[in-house]
Amino acid sequence: MKNSEMTLSAIDKSQCLDSFQLDMLERAFSEWTNETKRPDIKLSRMRIYLIFLLIRYTGGKLNEVLSIDPLTDVNLKRRIIIFRYPKSVSGRLFREVQVPESLCRYAHSIISDPDFKQFIKKTGFFVDPGFVRRKFYERANACRIDSKLAAPEVIRKARAVELMVNNMPLPAVQNLLGHSTPGLTAAHVTFSDNDIHEVIRLYMEKESYRKTSARNSFFGKIKRIHKGDIQSVVELTTMSSGLISSVITNDSLKRLGLAEGKIITAEVKAPWVILHKTEKEPGCSAENRFMGVVCRIHTGEINTEYVVRISDETELCAIVNSDRARNLDIDEQDTVWVVFNAYSVVLHLD
Repeated sequence: MKNSEMTLSAIDKSQCLDSFQLDMLERAFSEWTNETKRPDIKLSRMRIYLIFLLIRYTGGKLNEVLSIDPLTDVNLKRRIIIFRYPKSVSGRLFREVQVPESLCRYAHSIISDPDFKQFIKKTGFFVDPGFVRRKFYERANACRIDSKLAAPEVIRKARAVELMVNNMPLPAVQNLLGHSTPGLTAAHVTFSDNDIHEVIRLYMEKESYRKTSARNSFFGKIKRIHKGDIQSVVELTTMSSGLISSVITNDSLKRLGLAEGKIITAEVKAPWVILHKTEKEPGCSAENRFMGVVCRIHTGEINTEYVVRISDETELCAIVNSDRARNLDIDEQDTVWVVFNAYSVVLHLD
C-alpha cells in the first residue's frame, strides 16, 4: 500500500476542483441556503452548508465532520475544529485542525443563531451521508460542475491540492488531513509537531488576509544567522525546498526578534525570480538556486508568467517581459534553474 506522502503527491489535479471552482460551489451553497423563505428548511440547509464548508476548509472526511458537535467542537477563539474519535481509533481521542478566519466568521454567524442552536440540540448534527452526497451533487450540477468532482472525498483531495499548489509544505498538509507525518530526514533541522502546527497556523492566517503581492512563499525554520556590522544573513530550512537565504538589516533583525529555531515566512516577488534554461547549475552570484520543470506558461501582451515545479509540492512563479521571454525560448516541460538573490527575500513573522 502506498504511504500517505505518495498518495498526496500522486493526486491527479485534473480530477479535482480548483480554487475557483471550489469558491463557485461555495457561493452556490450560500445562495441555495438563503433562497428559501421557510425557517425549518433554511435551518436544514444551513447545516448542509456548514458540512460543506468544514470539508472544504479542513479536508476532513465526511464521517469526521458528521461526528462533530458544532456547539462545542468549533473553537472560534483559537480558530480550530476538533474532530473526536472513539478510543479504538489509533489510540487518539481527538485531533485539532486549524482553519481560516473566513470559516470561523461564518460558523460563528450560524452557531450564535438561537434557532440553529435549538435545531442542533433537537436534531443533532449528523445527517444521512447519502443525503449529504445528493445535496453536494445537486449544487455541483447547478454550477455546471461534474457532480463526481463534488463528492466529499474528492473535495477533501481538492483541498489538499489547493494547499500544495499554494506552497504549504507536504508534511503540514498531511498533518492537517490527519495523515501520519513522514520523517523529515532531508531537513537540516528537526521540525517538531509544534513547528508543523505553527506552519499551518501561519498559512491559514495568510489565506485569510493576503497582505502582499508576492506569489512565492516559503515556510521555514531559521537554521543560522550570520550577523555583520550593518546587515545579517538569515538562513532558513524549509520542509521541502531546502535552504533559503535572506539578507536583512540588523535593525530589522532586532525589530522582528529573529533567532535560530524560529518559524518564519519568506516571500519573493515573481518579477525578482530569474530563469536559466540549462540542466547545469548556472554560474551566477544568486544565493538561492533551484532546479525544476516548467509546468505552466501564461503569455500576455506585456508580461509572461512561468510556473516552475521544484518539488512534488512546491511551485515557483517568475514573471518576465514578453519580449525577453521570446528570447528565453522556454517551453512547458523544459528543465530550468530558478534563481533569486538573498536581497530579494522578504521575511515575515505574521
